[in-house]
Amino acid sequence: MADDKLKIVFCGLSITSSWGNGHATTYRSLVRELTRKGHDVLFLERDQPWYAKNRDVGISSLGRVRLYSSLSELIVRFSEDIQTADAVIVGSYVPDGVSIGNWVLSKAGGVRVFYDIDTPVTLAAVASNSCKYISKDLISKYDLYLSFTGGPLLQKIENVWGSPKARAFYCSIDVEQYYPEHRTPKWDLGFLGTYSPDRQATLERLLLDPARILKDSRFVVAGAQFPENIQWGDNIERIAHLAPPEHRHFYNSQKFTLNTTRREMRRTGYSPSIRLFEAAACGTVIVSDPWTGLDEFFEPDEEILIARTSKEVQRILTKMGDDQRREIGINARHRVLSEHSSVRRTAELEFLIRETYAETSRLSRKAFS
Repeated sequence: MADDKLKIVFCGLSITSSWGNGHATTYRSLVRELTRKGHDVLFLERDQPWYAKNRDVGISSLGRVRLYSSLSELIVRFSEDIQTADAVIVGSYVPDGVSIGNWVLSKAGGVRVFYDIDTPVTLAAVASNSCKYISKDLISKYDLYLSFTGGPLLQKIENVWGSPKARAFYCSIDVEQYYPEHRTPKWDLGFLGTYSPDRQATLERLLLDPARILKDSRFVVAGAQFPENIQWGDNIERIAHLAPPEHRHFYNSQKFTLNTTRREMRRTGYSPSIRLFEAAACGTVIVSDPWTGLDEFFEPDEEILIARTSKEVQRILTKMGDDQRREIGINARHRVLSEHSSVRRTAELEFLIRETYAETSRLSRKAFS
């Protein structure tokens, strides 16, 4: 392994399209920063029709991205890249992820990494033997498990699931793409996210219900896959899909933005969404449902607002003055820039790859001594 530049191969769900997933924006900020620092980065993505129809970024802007149509094509075309990489990182929800994992573990000469952007959901599926992209056996064989979720779950990944090394690796934002813009807010409260049945009740309680009461306020819900039978009020604007280049404008057009958390993420805690960091970087005040560990990322009332009921949201929207709102937004932005930028996360990844490489090399030497 070279001391300065690394060769890294990603096998991820998608980097070319954010339609119906939060993986793409997470990968983009990380890959862009790795490339800026001179590392040799290759991203391998399964060419899926729903992503092909909704590609929202030019592939050329992301460095080396290669699409493949099948597992057999992936193996034929990219075996040499896997063998010669300093690190191969396989992501959650990758099609044929178990087969790809076994292939990577058998061929990779560098550090073998699993990057879980869905950790609580993943482990629940592994426990029920229904996970299609990783198995308990694979968890114990990857050299490093990078987890979107931190906190006590990391010890469980090691002690219960057998990972030799599990570390928190939260999503990050590119500060050159997310920043405040001076504009008159178009909406009082907005939400950006793909439809998920297990958080729809929270969206109903914290946005749709307040919208029914506050007739003179304006609301917006942006995101794919929402059922057609949902009754949106006249003061709620619907945007079916919002490409990442439009996210900054979207957040800057709101007074407040809502964060809702999926059931498994809320139960486990310590699982910050990329949307939290995007909104905070724009200086937009976040109203979030509560979950364990949230105060490790943002200070309640100083950097983020917590709401459990419709009335609490109504109170925030009608009682909070603009000066206090702006101050909370500024505080949150400072927190994200210092702790969750792509620059910071890239430095963490570089360190973890080199540290793990040194550890696995020592183990190999010991095994043959």
